[in-house]
Amino acid sequence: MSVESVDTSALQILDESLKILAEGFDDLPEHKSIFDSEALGNVMRQLAVQMQDNFPYHHPLYAGQMLKPPHPVARLAYMLSLSINPNNHALDGGRASSRLEKEAVAEIAKMYGWEKHLAHLTSGGTMANLEALWVANQLHPDKTIVASEQAHYTHERICGVLQIPYKSIETDHLGRMDIAALETVLKEKNIGTVVVTLGTTATGSVDPLPEILKLKDKYGFRIHVDSAYGGYFVLVQNLDKHAAASFSEVSKADSIVVDPHKHGLQPYGCGCVLFKDPSVGAIYKHDSPYTYFSSDELHLGEISLECSRPGSAAAALWATQKLLPLVKGGAFATNLEKSREAAIKLHALLKKDDRFLTPFAPELDIVIYAPRAAKASECSKLSQRIFKLAAERNLHLALANLPRKLLEPNFTGIEWDQDKMTCLRSCLMKPEHLDWIDQIFSILSQCVNDVRQIEVA
Repeated sequence: MSVESVDTSALQILDESLKILAEGFDDLPEHKSIFDSEALGNVMRQLAVQMQDNFPYHHPLYAGQMLKPPHPVARLAYMLSLSINPNNHALDGGRASSRLEKEAVAEIAKMYGWEKHLAHLTSGGTMANLEALWVANQLHPDKTIVASEQAHYTHERICGVLQIPYKSIETDHLGRMDIAALETVLKEKNIGTVVVTLGTTATGSVDPLPEILKLKDKYGFRIHVDSAYGGYFVLVQNLDKHAAASFSEVSKADSIVVDPHKHGLQPYGCGCVLFKDPSVGAIYKHDSPYTYFSSDELHLGEISLECSRPGSAAAALWATQKLLPLVKGGAFATNLEKSREAAIKLHALLKKDDRFLTPFAPELDIVIYAPRAAKASECSKLSQRIFKLAAERNLHLALANLPRKLLEPNFTGIEWDQDKMTCLRSCLMKPEHLDWIDQIFSILSQCVNDVRQIEVA
């Protein structure tokens, strides 16, 4: 699977689509862009060489960070739209792409069971979460926002930027928010919003949403679901019982964040924030002396903190969802289930191999593991060496520094001479990973053997 086989095979489709787009402007006087094709070609060739200094994110042997190649339809749609380069702030800047954005986010809302909603795209999960927490604070000013210790660091940072009180909640031995610890804080503090993470960044853990909803009935806080990574797993039918129960209740949240540029097959940056109650749009209300006069329809800039936003992102998302609808049992969901199955398979291979430690079974498609050693410090060193050696053999993994209290209940026979352990981490985001797990494990296994031989020598 080369970059060439992915990208160039569809350029004829793009060429045909560009000609159709051009037909919409046939009534204009002829106009040609002026550029030096020789100079352009020279720069592009230089760029191609520069871009070789990258990990092979598109290949199944890249099993490290949360990096998933966009679908060819998303790339083609984005490139086609760039011929116009629409701006989805106001309808003046992007009539068609604004309509496509509204349709695309409505499909995402429908995926969560929401017909009525207020939603729009953002530059990514950070901005989407910022908007959700900003709205939450406007509705419950000066109340504390809480999230688990394993929640993305952006929540605490956003609260710092917005000057909102923030509290971190302890997690259990599976990386999920601890319900008892949450209730203790609810009794002691004035909590306005609980951030529920469905797919933590480090371990892919899923917070217990059903239990948190019960506490909401008792204490009356808002629930914001951060599913930037895991949001599309609501369509997956091979989750374990706990994760399936949490995703089945997502429709009861007050706001949701999901990143189409992760599992949604989109180029960076494409995030999405959704609110269950459309009336929160009034919080965004502002006047512009020059922007919103071309139409009485809703301008997306009226319900967004960001101003200029790429209409091309909306076009790419719309096209992808047309080709791969967001429905259970469809091609999109089936491919996501393959990623989940790949994680289950890799975890099973690791678990039955005495050379490895595995803290818990994956809930989504992220697998955490470490080479077995007598001490936590030795496990960390071995993880780092395996990480480097595997990369030399074209298997690219990731590292995660995880706390002792998360790992100790599951890592038996280890002397804890430090408070954290560096573990290996694999995000198996590509459906192709399922067919490559045996090869991935074979390389990983050989790396473990070779590293141990070096240690002995």
